[in-house]
Amino acid sequence: MTNETVWIVACMAAAVLALLFYSRSARRSAQQTIADAERRARELAEQGQREGETKIREAEVTAKEKLLQARNEFEKISRKRRGELETLERRLAQKEDNLEKRIHELTAREREAGQQERALGRTEKELGERQAELESMLAKQRGQLEQIAGLTAHQAKDELLRVMETEARNEAAHRVKRIEDEAKEQGHKAAQRIIANAIQRSASDFVAETTVSVVLLPNDDMKGRIIGREGRNIRALEMATGVDLIVDDTPEAVILSGFDPFRREVARVALERLISDGRIHPARIEEVVEKTKAEFEERVRQEGEAAVLELNLADIHPELVKLLGRLRFRTSYGQNVLKHSKEVAYLASTMAAELRTDVHVAKRAGLLHDIGKAVDREVDGGHLHIGIDLLRKYGESEAVVHAMACHHGDFDPETTEAVLVTAADALSAARPGARREVLESYIKRLEALEEAANSFDGVQKCFAIQAGREVRVIVDAKKVADEAAVWLARDIAKKVESELTYPGEIKVTLIRETRSIEYAR
Repeated sequence: MTNETVWIVACMAAAVLALLFYSRSARRSAQQTIADAERRARELAEQGQREGETKIREAEVTAKEKLLQARNEFEKISRKRRGELETLERRLAQKEDNLEKRIHELTAREREAGQQERALGRTEKELGERQAELESMLAKQRGQLEQIAGLTAHQAKDELLRVMETEARNEAAHRVKRIEDEAKEQGHKAAQRIIANAIQRSASDFVAETTVSVVLLPNDDMKGRIIGREGRNIRALEMATGVDLIVDDTPEAVILSGFDPFRREVARVALERLISDGRIHPARIEEVVEKTKAEFEERVRQEGEAAVLELNLADIHPELVKLLGRLRFRTSYGQNVLKHSKEVAYLASTMAAELRTDVHVAKRAGLLHDIGKAVDREVDGGHLHIGIDLLRKYGESEAVVHAMACHHGDFDPETTEAVLVTAADALSAARPGARREVLESYIKRLEALEEAANSFDGVQKCFAIQAGREVRVIVDAKKVADEAAVWLARDIAKKVESELTYPGEIKVTLIRETRSIEYAR
C-alpha cells in the first residue's frame, strides 16, 4: 500500500469515529432534551391540573352562590304568589257566599213572582170577564141611544166634538179678547202717560226745512250785478258754492237751490256779504266764499258744542262734537238732523227717567243715533254702520253703541235704553210737520195696507184712515161670526206686521154689522 492509500484509510477511519462520536453525543443530547421536555410537560400538567381544580372549585362556589340566590328569590316570589293566591281565594270565597245569598234571594223572588203572576192571571181573567160584560152592556145602551137619538155612534161622537170645539173656541176667543183688552188698556195707559209726559216736556219746531233759501235784494238792479257780464258772476258763484242760483221775476229776491244745506247756507251768507259790500266779480266771489267756508267750519264746531251743552253731556270726543255740528246742515225728509237728534235724546232721556233706567246712556245714544249721516256722503255704506264705527272709534261705551245701533230695527234690542231710543226716534219722525213724505210713496203705502186687509175671506170693504195709522175693515156678517171676528182682526194685524213697513203702530178696527130688514105692506 502506498502512503496515499494509508492516508485515505486513516481519514475515513477518523471520519467514521467522528461520526460515531457525534451520533452518540446527539443521542445523549436528544435524550436529555426529551427528558427535560417530559419533566416540563409533567410540571405543566400538574400546574394545569392544580389550576383546573382551583377553577372548578371557584365555579362550584359561584354556582352554589347563584343557586342559593335563585332559591331565595324563588322562595320570595313563591311567598308573594302564595299571599296573592290566598287573597284571591278569600275573595272568591266571599263572592261565592254573596252569590249563594243572591241565588237564595232570587229563588225567593221567583217564588213570589210566580205567586203574583198566578194572582195577576186570575185578576186578568176576572177583568176580561167584567170587560166583556161591560162591552155587552155598552153595546145594548149604544143601541138603545141610537134608536132614541136616530144617530150612529160616530155621528154622535162627531157632533159632540164639534159642539165642544165650538164652545172651546168661543170661550178661548172671549178669554183672549178679555186678556188682550185688559193688557192693552193697562199698557196703553202706561205708554200714554210716559209718552205724553215726554212729549209735553219737549218743545220742537213744527215745520220742516226745505231745499231752497231766499236772499232779499235791496233793489231789482242788483240782479243784473249778480248775473254779471255774460253771466260770469253767477257762474263763478255757482261753481264756488255748488248751489244753483235762480234769478226770476220774483221782485227783489234771489232763490238759492241745493240739496246740501251746508253749501246752501254758505252761498246765502256769501251772497249777502257780496251784496252788502257791493263789489261783485269772480275774484271777489271766490275770496268771500272761501272766507265764509272757513268761518262755517268754526260755526260747525260751535253748533256741536251748543248741542252737547244744551243736553248737559260731557266727555264726548271733539271729533264727534264736530260731526254733530255738521248735522245742523243736514236734513232727512226735510227734517233738520241735529234738531231731530236733540229731540230724540230729550224724549229718550225723559222716558228713561220715567222707567228708572240709565238716563245718561239713553240721552247719549239718542243724540248720537244719526251721527253717521254727517259723513254718509263721503264714506261708503249706510249711516247706521258708519255711525257704529265712528262711536267705537271715538271711545263710546258698548251700551251707547248698542242702543244707537237698534234704532232702525237692524239689531234686536237687548236693553231698555235701546227700545227707548227706537221709540223716541219714531216719535220725533212721526209727529205732524216733522217730515215731508213723497205723495206717491204715501199713496202706495195706504194701498198696500188696504190690499193686505182685503186679502182675507169675508172682508167686504177696507179703508185706511188717519194717514195710514188705522185701517177699518167691514166684514160680511154671514161669513164671519162674532167670535171669529177677534181672530180675523188678529190675523190682519199679523199680516200687516210681517209684510209692511211703517212708523209707529197701525190700529186694526174690524166692523161686523147685522141688519134685519122687513117691509110693511
